[in-house]
Amino acid sequence: MVGARAQNEGYSTIENASLRGRNTFGVEARAATLVEVRDSRALTGLFGSDLLRAGPVLVLGEGSNVLLTRDWPGVVLSMTARGIEVLDDDGATARVRVQAGEHWNDFVHWSLAEGFGGLENLVLIPGAVGAAPIQNIGAYGAEVRERIVTVDAWDREANAAVRLDNAQCAFAYRDSIFKRDCDRYLVTAVTFALPRRHTLRLDYAGVREELAAMRVAGPTPSSVAEAITRLRRRKLPDPAQIGNAGSFFKNPLVDEAFALALRREHADLPAWPGGAGKTKVSAAWLIERAGLKGLRDGDAGISDRHALVLVNHGRASGAQLWALAQRVRDVVRGRFGIELAPEPRIV
Repeated sequence: MVGARAQNEGYSTIENASLRGRNTFGVEARAATLVEVRDSRALTGLFGSDLLRAGPVLVLGEGSNVLLTRDWPGVVLSMTARGIEVLDDDGATARVRVQAGEHWNDFVHWSLAEGFGGLENLVLIPGAVGAAPIQNIGAYGAEVRERIVTVDAWDREANAAVRLDNAQCAFAYRDSIFKRDCDRYLVTAVTFALPRRHTLRLDYAGVREELAAMRVAGPTPSSVAEAITRLRRRKLPDPAQIGNAGSFFKNPLVDEAFALALRREHADLPAWPGGAGKTKVSAAWLIERAGLKGLRDGDAGISDRHALVLVNHGRASGAQLWALAQRVRDVVRGRFGIELAPEPRIV
C-alpha cells in the first residue's frame, strides 16, 4: 500500500513510493521512502535525522540518466527546488545561479530567450539542472563544464553545504567528482557563466547541413538550438514515446596504435583524438557493425533509430534491460576487443 504524503518544513515524504514515473526508462521500482526537497536549507535537519539513517540513500532527479534494476530499500531523495537568479551581468557575460530541480531544457530555452549563448548545443537533453554537472552532459561538440562556474552541494561526508569551483569538480568526459563519489555529494544549485556573444560551434556532423536546410545564412544561438533540436528528434527516440535514457554507452577511449590497427581493418570506423595517446571511437558504430542495432529481447531492446540507445518497448524490467546491455558489451568485446562502459548510473 502506498503511504500518504507527509508535509514538513522544506520537504515532503511518501512511503512505499513508485518510481516508474521518475525514470525515463519507465521501469517499475519502488522506494521504501521518497523524500522531495523543496528547499535545500532543509538538508541540514534531514541529514541529521533518523529518517536518513534508517537505510541507504539514493539521490534521484528526473531519472534521465539512471537504470533502476531493483526496488530501493531505503530513502530516495529528490531535489525539487526551482529558481533561476541572475547574480550579475556586465553586458558581455552573466553569472546565473540555477536550482537543481529546474528542468534542463527549460533552462536552455530561458537562456536563449534572455539573449545568452553557450548552451545552444546542449538543447533537448533530458533531465534536471542538478544532474548536468554530475554527468558533465555533452552533445554536438560542447560540454556543460565549459559554462559552469561553481556547483553548490551538500557534502554528506562533511555534513555541510559546500561550493566547488570548476577545477574542484574534476570534470572529464561524461564524468565528474559527483559521479565518481556519488554517495558523497548532493547537488543543490549550479552557477553558469553565459556570454552574450561567442563563437558558435557548427562543425559537428549535420549541424551546418541542417542550418542550410533551414535557410539560415547567419546562425545565432537560437537557430543553432533549433537545428540541433531537429537533428536530435530525427535521430533519437523520445522518452515520452518509448522508455530510454538517451545514449547508453560511452564512446570508448583506446590506445592510438590499437585504433590505427582497427581502422586499417575497418576504414569507415569514426574516430577522434582522445588526448594522452588515446583515440575515441564510436560506440554506435561498434554496436551497429556487430549486428545489434534494432535487437529486441522481449520488451528490452536496442533502438532501430540509434544503436547507442537502449529502449523499453513496454514492460521490460530494469534487470532485463541491464541483462541486454551486458549482452551487447559481451558481443562488442568478442568482436572488436573493446570494452563498452555505460553512461547512466546502474542501480
